[in-house]
Amino acid sequence: MLPFLSWQNQLQIAVLKYTETTQKVIKGIENLKAIREADLQIGVTPKQAVYREDNVTLYRFQPAIEPPFKFPVLIVYALVNRPYMVDLQVDRSLVANLLQLGLDIYLIDWGYPTRADRWLTLDDYINGYINHCVDFICTQHSLSSINVLGICQGGTFSLCYSALYPTKVKNLITMVTPVDFHMPSALLNMQGGCTLGPEAVDIDQLVDASGNVAGDYLNADFLMLKPWQLGCQKYLDFIELLDSKEKLLNFLRMEKWIFDSPDQAGEAYRQFLKDFYQANKLIKGEVVIGDDLINLSTIAMPVLNVYAEKDHLVTPASSLALQRYISSTDYTVRSFPVGHVGMYVSSKVQQKLPPAIAEWLTARA
Repeated sequence: MLPFLSWQNQLQIAVLKYTETTQKVIKGIENLKAIREADLQIGVTPKQAVYREDNVTLYRFQPAIEPPFKFPVLIVYALVNRPYMVDLQVDRSLVANLLQLGLDIYLIDWGYPTRADRWLTLDDYINGYINHCVDFICTQHSLSSINVLGICQGGTFSLCYSALYPTKVKNLITMVTPVDFHMPSALLNMQGGCTLGPEAVDIDQLVDASGNVAGDYLNADFLMLKPWQLGCQKYLDFIELLDSKEKLLNFLRMEKWIFDSPDQAGEAYRQFLKDFYQANKLIKGEVVIGDDLINLSTIAMPVLNVYAEKDHLVTPASSLALQRYISSTDYTVRSFPVGHVGMYVSSKVQQKLPPAIAEWLTARA
């Protein structure tokens, strides 16, 4: 309350605020009752499953312009969350915007690992699934190389893949991708990388005991990185959205994505946590995938590195470290003043990022 107002005026303001809040809640209840599951559709851009292997599905999105750009783009997303974040809704879809600019877009959907997948390794994901998807696309288009767009952990996988198969990657785009995993200002690094850290949790014991690592466990870790903002504040702010059905649907779509967290294949999780987060082997040239060391200096193709300036998961410094370890002489950096998730859902980013990607690729056709 404002101290210079009389108690009668303060009481009047409190009553008005209470009345306004009550009306919003009533309207919100009506909006919630009217919402159906179909209203929460995510991943609305038409696509077709063109290749399957185990639980992994390769999708091709229906081109918006015929003929599309000659060299297709394969999107490699992280294992931790579902990839439909890049196609969240009609007006917030990286995929739809890239299609409208004439690109030919493929996407790897990792699916939901089962108990039988606990032994999958990073070798299986990179030398196996990613390589098989690239080969399939190359065969379909009679090409020897394609463009790869790796996002977050998928960007790290794409770096490893590009180092192993440089002749198969025409152009490489990394988005909010961790490279140097020992940046002290990164919340994930302070946590030890998606867990409570090597001092608090024995990764080997965790994987040996649980097999696959539960998605709910990882999701709780991510939320605890910003406990007030992600666990309390957004629900307190939720009341301000209740009287707008459009804003309410946007909120519920995000909640659906956040809590749709697949389990992680145990052995792949073990290696990624130990080799990348804990030992920072990627920039040391010590990561072993299959029988090969990952040497980032073999990445000589054009690289576009996109990062979020306010990213609390993958700090700009972690992503920008990439330039020091690759040999590409065609290296471009683009940044946007948003957080990690804002790279996918910010309307301003969606106005600028897809054209930036399309123009960059077209110039290197």
